[in-house]
Amino acid sequence: MVIDKIKKRIEYDNNNENDKEEKEEHRSDIPVGKWVKCSKCKEILYKEDLHKNYSVCPNCGNHFRLSSRRRVEHIIDEGTFKEFDLQLDTDNPLEMDDYIKKLEALREKTGLDEAVKCGIGKINSEKVVLCVMDSNFMMGSMGKVVGEKITYSIEKAIELNLPIIIFCASGGARMQEGIVSLMQMAKTSAAVKKLNKAGNLYISVLTDPTYGGVTASFASLGDIILAEPKAMIGFAGQRVIKQTIGQDLPEGFQTAEFLLEHGFVDKIVNRKDMKETLYKLILLHKGGNKDGK
Repeated sequence: MVIDKIKKRIEYDNNNENDKEEKEEHRSDIPVGKWVKCSKCKEILYKEDLHKNYSVCPNCGNHFRLSSRRRVEHIIDEGTFKEFDLQLDTDNPLEMDDYIKKLEALREKTGLDEAVKCGIGKINSEKVVLCVMDSNFMMGSMGKVVGEKITYSIEKAIELNLPIIIFCASGGARMQEGIVSLMQMAKTSAAVKKLNKAGNLYISVLTDPTYGGVTASFASLGDIILAEPKAMIGFAGQRVIKQTIGQDLPEGFQTAEFLLEHGFVDKIVNRKDMKETLYKLILLHKGGNKDGK
């Protein structure tokens, strides 16, 4: 078994640190970059099998964090997603050293222009506006461009009379943009109010992690709020809260399960069931069938 080879290689490396040539020969039959360790159960998993299982550990059910690209692939019918091309530039209002350089490096590494991907696609042939935040890009933090893309998507949903689904994954507001980032909380919340007044369905899906200004704004304002299992959701981190109030926090505090129990989340949905769950909710909002009658 390949797992046994990996274990033997680790043991071999520890016992033969000085014999580089023999060590490299011993390594050659082990594929590089094909395996990943689960952060929860520590099981070594074959990446391809993990991807086929919606990036959920088959051993313990741990939901690995997803890129926005893979999320779209899981949720949207193949070939139907058209991303909004807004051509927005990120400013550096605080003139922080290397902020723009960091953004450029992340764009090259991730292939993203910012921390959210927004567009229109179909879920089992039902057209929706979809926004997917990506924690690989500055931890999904919300600056001016992210706030504008979310707001534009909400306004587009109103204009086209479509439901909107937002997958949230964020560390909060982007402090490199100061007060400009905090303003996005009010802007996105105001857009959601317009959406609500227009009667359009808004489903918010909270994934690991969802924190800070995103939780304090549009992420918490969905008509229906779903979450993935064990997702960490909150405003400030547990350590900060504990230091502030000087009390021990309840067990499981800020997990999706804790928030479901206390009424903040409507339902926890396994990733493999997410597309079908969203589809059923869209049909219910239309009136129970594909014609909306």
